[in-house]
Amino acid sequence: MQVRDVMNEEPVAVQATAAVSDAVRLLKENEISGMPVLEGERLVGVVSESDLLKMLSAEREGGLWLPSPLEILEIPIRDLIRWERLQAAAEEAGTTRVSEVMTKKVFTVGPEDSIQRAASMMVRHRINRLPVLEGERLVGIVTRGDIIAGLGMEASEVEEN
Repeated sequence: MQVRDVMNEEPVAVQATAAVSDAVRLLKENEISGMPVLEGERLVGVVSESDLLKMLSAEREGGLWLPSPLEILEIPIRDLIRWERLQAAAEEAGTTRVSEVMTKKVFTVGPEDSIQRAASMMVRHRINRLPVLEGERLVGIVTRGDIIAGLGMEASEVEEN
């Protein structure tokens, strides 16, 4: 079975210059977790819920913090600072461009590739979707769910014979 047999031929995509808030709206309206990012018609990245969550992360310093008894008095202040950072990040969603938060290293497949190859790429690179390119033109997107559905169709055809 080929990618062409299971891919979505009308992928939702966003322009790299769009505001992050527009990308969030598209993800929500279409009930998807990620989409290709285009400059004109050229694929330049993918933006996913993970990319957006990284942008909104209030814990930018990271690391484990265990307070000393004296620092316990500082906890409400630290929480207030984190809340203010989260609010600022949410406000930035209206002005931040998708190109600033997208994943730029994009793995792709062609419509003639096997779904086994697509599945292998997804597992190896720990990704949930692959843009489908014909030359440099985006012609679809294939997700893990599409591949599983395709395998289910293939299994039911075998059972019928």
